[in-house]
Amino acid sequence: MHNDLSMPGALPDRVAAAPTAYLWLICLVAALGGLLFGYDWVVIGGAKTFYETYFGVHNPAMSGWLMSSALIGCIVGAMCAGMLADRLGRRPSLIIASVLFVASAIGAAAANDASVFAVFRIVGGIGIGLASGLSPMYIAEVSPTAVRGRLVAINQLTIVIGVLLAQLVNLWIARPVPPGMDAATLLQSWNVQHGWRWMFLSGGVPAVFFLLLSLTIPESPRWLSRRGRDAQAATVLERIGGVDYARDVLAAIRASHHEHPTSDARRPSLWAPDVRPILLIGVVLAVFQQWCGINVIFNYAQDIFASAGFDVNDALKSIVATGTVNLLFTVLALRLVDSWGRRRLMLVGASALAIIYALIGGAYALHVMGLPVLILVLAAIAVYATTLAPVTWVLLAEIFPDRIRAQAVALGVFSLWTACFVLTYTFPWLNARLGPAGSFWIYGLICAAGFIFILRRVPETAGVALEAMEARLTGRSD
Repeated sequence: MHNDLSMPGALPDRVAAAPTAYLWLICLVAALGGLLFGYDWVVIGGAKTFYETYFGVHNPAMSGWLMSSALIGCIVGAMCAGMLADRLGRRPSLIIASVLFVASAIGAAAANDASVFAVFRIVGGIGIGLASGLSPMYIAEVSPTAVRGRLVAINQLTIVIGVLLAQLVNLWIARPVPPGMDAATLLQSWNVQHGWRWMFLSGGVPAVFFLLLSLTIPESPRWLSRRGRDAQAATVLERIGGVDYARDVLAAIRASHHEHPTSDARRPSLWAPDVRPILLIGVVLAVFQQWCGINVIFNYAQDIFASAGFDVNDALKSIVATGTVNLLFTVLALRLVDSWGRRRLMLVGASALAIIYALIGGAYALHVMGLPVLILVLAAIAVYATTLAPVTWVLLAEIFPDRIRAQAVALGVFSLWTACFVLTYTFPWLNARLGPAGSFWIYGLICAAGFIFILRRVPETAGVALEAMEARLTGRSD
């Protein structure tokens, strides 16, 4: 595979090496959806012990439901994202997601019983489901070809910033728990009565910023052009890269429209024979990103570190360490995603995680506790943050043809969140029956299978224009 810009279908890109300040601005605003995604997704990890004590949760089924209820919303949001993005546009759909984040933060913080709490977690999940597909898709559609990977990966960077921010806020809000505190005293503690509420409410601050800033960004030029609004599309493209760049890109978009026209009477089909191979790649990669198991570490971090011998206070500090490593290696990924290419990073990630999970399982099986487990967990997060985490979102945002991109990204994100729900809901059951060692060995086998699929089915897409992506992925050379 080659990934140079001289290949057939590569777009002459006059701003490839130096994205403008305006382009950075609109990409960063869109990527705030990723920050809220990360924040809302992980804030529950630090609050888990405290809200479960408040609500009187005593069984794995209820614990799994409260932890995974947001995923029901993610699935619903992903199902609606394609329709909303096509009918209303990318920008209004991002605004809707921001409103849902605000509502979820307030509602979850104010909940006085587990059912109400779960409802508002579902509301926040809908926002995650919308933003997780719309933010990278919007960035891909406004970005020049040669820097598209880097700019889309910014969305993953903001996700991990949101993750780390939530972990730091949780650590700052939570008061130290004295060793050996009995259940009755814990129930009356500040953490249980008030602290977890502030953890969730704090997410409303970035949500309000996302709402206000989303009102300032333009609509995607590709969405505008497909709606016959070429003049507006040209205006956006000129602000991104100048008149020459706007002319080149708009010509490529129009050529794509002529090749695959869309009308109200004949909507493009996700199941067309020429699209199915691309759809398979997107769905499998989306499911693999979740079933590789790394999100179990984030969502059940306290349980994992407790089983490795850490107390509650040390576990919270170790959780922050995971977020810090996640952030540092995501920054590294920004430099590699365009230069190394998507395929190579995915192969490195799948193989390295398979090895690390085998070692983590071995550590638990041999009762190796404490620091060695922490080091292996941090190594797994470093690999994931550099490879599977950002590259999967980049691929989902770029591989699908323009005429079905919103629907296909929505299906990919729907598959991702469905897989994540299965992973999150089943981990307490899996962990109870197989123990941490067996659980991590299963995730290692999944990573090995993912490596084989990527090796056989996923081509390189770095340096390929969005309008030329279909030919690259289906093996056509026209």
